[in-house]
Amino acid sequence: MQALKSPLRVLIGLLIAQALCSAAFANNTHERTQFGHDITIGTGEESGDVTCFGCSVHVRGKVTSDVTTFGGSVIVEDQGEISGDISTFGGNIRLEKNVKVGGDVAVFGGRFYHDSSATVGGDVSSFSGSVWLILIFVLPIVLLAAFVALIIWLVRKLTRPGMPATA
Repeated sequence: MQALKSPLRVLIGLLIAQALCSAAFANNTHERTQFGHDITIGTGEESGDVTCFGCSVHVRGKVTSDVTTFGGSVIVEDQGEISGDISTFGGNIRLEKNVKVGGDVAVFGGRFYHDSSATVGGDVSSFSGSVWLILIFVLPIVLLAAFVALIIWLVRKLTRPGMPATA
């Protein structure tokens, strides 16, 4: 009888631990990540981190953290609010009337447009043009490819049989 109670106690303990862990990790503002599909935060809507690959982000509501796009733009429309930073790589950032950004704004390889009533709490960094995209994305890939080619060349050189000595 005692042996039967022990597995039951373990099962109940695991269920309680799972319930406590679920409550501890619950988040009332959800984060959004998309690949190739635009993200829209509507009026009255709230979200956490927003990340978009190959798409754009439209904010009319509130983002409580950061917004990042790779190959897409960020448009913060009338009364939109972002508490954190905005970063875009290969896209534009547009801040319309009465928009508030609590952190920094960084544009790599795109343009930064803003209305005179838009407020940015941090720094604004704009690295326009394709030169920055080449430096950020292409140059590291070229360096990595050169390093791999060097390793392959060294391995081939060390594994080739040597020439016999002549008498």
